[in-house]
Amino acid sequence: MTTDASLDLSPLRAALRGHALAPGDDGWDAARQAWNLAADLRPAAVVYAEEAAEIAATMRFAGERGLRVAMQGTGHGAPALGDLSDTLLLKTQRMAAVEIDPARRVARAQAGALWGDVAVSAGRHGLAALHGSSPDVGVVGYTLGGGLSWLARRHGLASSKVVAFEVVTADGAQRRVTADADADLFWALRGGGGAFALVTAIEFELLPLAEAFAGTIAWPGERGAELLAAWREWTATLPDATTSSFRWLQLPPLPEVPEPLRGRPTVAITAVHDGPATEADALLASLRALGGATLDRFAVLPAPALCHINGDPEQPTPAFGDHALLSALDDAAAAALSAAAGPEAGHPLVGVELRHLGGALGRAPRDAGALAWIDGEQLLFAFGIPMGPDGGVAIRSALDGVLAAVAPVRSGSVLNFADTPVETASAFDAETWRRLQQVKAAVDPGDLIRSNRPVPPA
Repeated sequence: MTTDASLDLSPLRAALRGHALAPGDDGWDAARQAWNLAADLRPAAVVYAEEAAEIAATMRFAGERGLRVAMQGTGHGAPALGDLSDTLLLKTQRMAAVEIDPARRVARAQAGALWGDVAVSAGRHGLAALHGSSPDVGVVGYTLGGGLSWLARRHGLASSKVVAFEVVTADGAQRRVTADADADLFWALRGGGGAFALVTAIEFELLPLAEAFAGTIAWPGERGAELLAAWREWTATLPDATTSSFRWLQLPPLPEVPEPLRGRPTVAITAVHDGPATEADALLASLRALGGATLDRFAVLPAPALCHINGDPEQPTPAFGDHALLSALDDAAAAALSAAAGPEAGHPLVGVELRHLGGALGRAPRDAGALAWIDGEQLLFAFGIPMGPDGGVAIRSALDGVLAAVAPVRSGSVLNFADTPVETASAFDAETWRRLQQVKAAVDPGDLIRSNRPVPPA
């Protein structure tokens, strides 16, 4: 296998409008940096692609030299990649075009496109996508992992809306993958992760949605246990048109943080209702009746604004996080989680979040992909931002405590939320996992395509 010390990039550079960097080149440290600044990536080289043909050339170059290729749009999940010493890191942020076909209600997004750009472009036509909670997450990586949106309980996973992938396979060939062409690969790419092909563009259906009722209610952090009980009771009554989350927050005293939440422990319930505002107001009545809220910001919002309601960081940030899929949060697990996540625990975590699942997420759609549904009632995600060189140790300890609290009801993984290396098989049933391995063996028997969600060939 070629090592970075002997790697001659000149043949590849001749094929690129973009450029390729090796360790020691000017700009190397900036090139290897991911969105998650806690990731210390050290690949054999970094390649910036500007078109699909350059991705194909990079794949052929790597294959001829016994190297692997990892594609990266943003790098939110970069810590899960592991050792990249035998890998070309292929960056796609220069391929960020978004096209909307309003008549067909279909969007086409290139490999480096961000959800914020899709949301704004679709919103001009009264349309919306099944994006996640942050505008600067990449469309492709999110969708390959399934994609859990604010509209998920009504419309399912984002991967279920894909109509076509444009890809480069491990042999360097460019292909268009649909239900009628390369059906097995099309199935695997819808929720099975990015280990099967390098996706250069994606086409997906849009929803006729111009606005939604959405927002957040927050209370002092010491009321966490009481409010978690109320949220659990409330979510049991919700229609599929409502998707919500419960969060313990410890936000820094920064100007962009709403004043009532700055520098003080908070619990918050955030929700989106895809229906009439009057119906949503009625749904919120029981929460508002709890009293003592420090913030109540629910309103009818334009659909593109749904990207921002969670307040996720929108610039590169160092973070350590972890997650767990929960079968059901019973009384014992809820009490243990409240003790581990609440302010009395004295932990350094910025957020501990429960996302309400169920609805369409629990039903497999017709002609579903590899991740057809999520078999759980809540998804737990927690993260911290390290302050100083030893900050990660305290954060990891706190994450372990939060996960231990829910261990009796933990039921698996959701790969979009795996910030650390996980067994990819834990997100799938045995039959699906075997089929994913068979597809990998058919399209990439040499395991040249590297993903933070690895699938070994069968």
